[in-house]
Amino acid sequence: MAKYLLLKHYRSGNAPAPVVDCRPMDTWTPDEVDAHMRYMHDFAGRLRGTGEFVDGQALAPEGAWVRYGGAGQPAVVDGPFAETKDLIAGWMVIDVESWDRAVELAGELSAAPGPGGAPIYEWLEVRPFLNEAPGPAE
Repeated sequence: MAKYLLLKHYRSGNAPAPVVDCRPMDTWTPDEVDAHMRYMHDFAGRLRGTGEFVDGQALAPEGAWVRYGGAGQPAVVDGPFAETKDLIAGWMVIDVESWDRAVELAGELSAAPGPGGAPIYEWLEVRPFLNEAPGPAE
């Protein structure tokens, strides 16, 4: 088994052009948001049943960059850089037998409903977990 991160992105210039041009989720009706979240919940529940679900979470839009700035002085910045709060909407970690299975599940997850209940066919980033630290370059 191998773990993969399925990363849901907000629409941005960094992702491939969407198949369906849907408006941002903060403009959806409550029923549309509920249908989307129910799809995500049901998808995760099905994967719990097969033992392939590890974890997942939708992310709030708030956040900041933080780094060490000296003793007692963490630096906190809210831009002007592109931040994950502007890019990442949520994530799911799966533990599956193969890359092909990870891609299959990501494709299914991308069909979550959007405005009007139609599948949004969003692009998802699929990233394998690093199983061991890379060695020195030869």
